[in-house]
Amino acid sequence: MTKLELQNHQVWRDLTEILEILDNNALAKKHLELCDYKICGYWDEQDKYYETITLPRILEAELISSSIGVTYKERFLQLKFFLIASAVDGTHKLGELVLIYNENLEFIDENWLLDIDSPMLEIQF
Repeated sequence: MTKLELQNHQVWRDLTEILEILDNNALAKKHLELCDYKICGYWDEQDKYYETITLPRILEAELISSSIGVTYKERFLQLKFFLIASAVDGTHKLGELVLIYNENLEFIDENWLLDIDSPMLEIQF
């Protein structure tokens, strides 16, 4: 049996180096700007459909995790953010955004998990 230890593998050092170079918050902010702070065609956890959800423009994205993925054909970088809005009564966590990029840092996909009950979201059914 072959024993493989990844604890000190170069892949972790490479990921750490990439994340130090990247401006993760700028990537999230750019994505929000490109989608005009709107999500079209959102399904919540109870399979309820929302035509359009507009996020507040005062939104901040906080990186909470990062990972790399490898398939037989491709490699990708996944960044997960908390979406936080500031208001008079404090800060509100509106949900999470996962952005996936290919190895050339080209956008591949997004995944949203929103707090639909938040009064800071503008929802159209």
